Amino acid sequence: MNKLFKIKLGWLFLLFILLDILCTGAGMGVPIFCITLGFLTGWGIMKIILLRTNDLNEIFRKSIKYGLATTLVTFVLMLIVWGIAITVFFNNGNDFKNFGNPLILFDPKLSFFGWLTLMIVISPLLQLLTTVFSFYISLFIIKKKNNTA
Repeated sequence: MNKLFKIKLGWLFLLFILLDILCTGAGMGVPIFCITLGFLTGWGIMKIILLRTNDLNEIFRKSIKYGLATTLVTFVLMLIVWGIAITVFFNNGNDFKNFGNPLILFDPKLSFFGWLTLMIVISPLLQLLTTVFSFYISLFIIKKKNNTA
């Protein structure tokens, strides 16, 4: 298993991109699987960092840096998937009721805006939160296991 974590970071990042695309497709554009992928990603990134260094400052710096990189990938994917829907706001003849998004704000246009904000902005931030949460839980468990062993 440690062989996987000793691969070059570029290859692992490419693997993450492919998994993120697969998760986006599995969720049909709704990034629920991308958000849950953040847990696995955080654990994997922490394992990679701990195999290469033991300096806490470097561990924290790299974990946030890699977490932001994975979030940027999901953000770009969400822009690709949902960005075209932004053009609906600029056409006065569009009917927001029939777009298919839930009426979460009880007004079709506001609900559409809320849906796009949720998909494009908030979902990648939720993935960052799950990744960072997984980083620190993994760090705690791995360090605790190493101290007791």
